[in-house]
Amino acid sequence: MSRSATASLAALGVNPASELTSTTTDHATGRVLPVRGELAGLLPWGGLRRGSTVSVGGSTSLLLALLAGATADGCWAAVVGLPQVGVLAAAELGVSVQRLALVPRPGADPGPVIAALLDGIDLVAVACPLPPSLARRLTARARQRRAVLIAFGSWPSADVELTAESVRWNPLDDGADTLRRQQISVRSGGRGSAGKPRQMVLTFGEEEIELPLVAGEPARSDEPADAGPDRVDELAARRAAPRDRPA
Repeated sequence: MSRSATASLAALGVNPASELTSTTTDHATGRVLPVRGELAGLLPWGGLRRGSTVSVGGSTSLLLALLAGATADGCWAAVVGLPQVGVLAAAELGVSVQRLALVPRPGADPGPVIAALLDGIDLVAVACPLPPSLARRLTARARQRRAVLIAFGSWPSADVELTAESVRWNPLDDGADTLRRQQISVRSGGRGSAGKPRQMVLTFGEEEIELPLVAGEPARSDEPADAGPDRVDELAARRAAPRDRPA
């Protein structure tokens, strides 16, 4: 493709398919930010590529888990428009909270707030309802500033789409006295090389494991798919509370 054609596509917010692939050099030079191991299999670059946009649906636990690897590696992250997300919930999922900014209520006009965060922070997670035109401008700004934009919910022309299709918590009748572990069935898709569907069951909490999902219907659950921060906050609170044990 000629340089002029590439420039024209870039001006329209279109990435060539070659930009949705990853190389060893990308990781070595910091163009791809790390994620915890089991999440790497859901992303076409094996991590979060700078300048990309990723949409997450169905689970705020999945959203926060995407921030864990990069913040542990020294990157800064921000979460905008999710007032129910707290520091304990993020810490439970591995986020280095000393490098996390929370903007629970960005105001009636969140666009300038999100744009300013994209100018100076590596990963910006957004859960505000925005008009498509503003969403596309923020996508272009993330690409220009080499930030990763993570949208909670649908987002126009997202490079990668991650959807939590079911959530299961450990049963309390297995001897546990808290909801300490959850399994989330996640499906991924998107544009370019990300268009190849992937599906995996992720485990968050104690005894973290990676379970490849066998072909067929995803695991069913009686829990709503969005069983994220409220349940994790509940878990953290119950862990922190003193327990009366028999002598």
